[in-house]
Amino acid sequence: MATTRIDASPGLPFIDMTREFAAPRELVYRAHADPALLAQWIGPRRLTTQVDRLDVRDGGSWRYVQRDTDGSEYGFHGVFHGEPSPERIVQTFEFEGAPGHISLDALTLEEHDGRTTLRTHSVFQSVEARDAMVAAGMEGGVQEGYVRLDELIERLLVAAR
Repeated sequence: MATTRIDASPGLPFIDMTREFAAPRELVYRAHADPALLAQWIGPRRLTTQVDRLDVRDGGSWRYVQRDTDGSEYGFHGVFHGEPSPERIVQTFEFEGAPGHISLDALTLEEHDGRTTLRTHSVFQSVEARDAMVAAGMEGGVQEGYVRLDELIERLLVAAR
């Protein structure tokens, strides 16, 4: 099984992530750009996700809410910058529980031999804001979400055969 490499070097306001998926780039992109697919994999299993909007275009906005079994809700939103494509998505990311703490995330997808390498570079407003994101459990949510994305991709590939 693939693993996600996460680098949050001390003293820098960045988080870099890399993950390889056994799927063509177009399918990995679709899982990020289709609200019905995004809701199936983003975040930990214990949360359900409702995508309120996902307007994947330059200046388009997105928002989703994750709910815990106890009814707690966690909202996230942002705006796309530049024209999203299967090669690159640039967007802001803001957790509604910490308004004003916004990161700028650049996701690239590189296909080679039917596999796709996803790389994300997230820039935070400060090292403290980056550290708060890490302390909030971001790594566990990302790791589990990408395992769920692997599972979704496998289901989609099987259905396409």
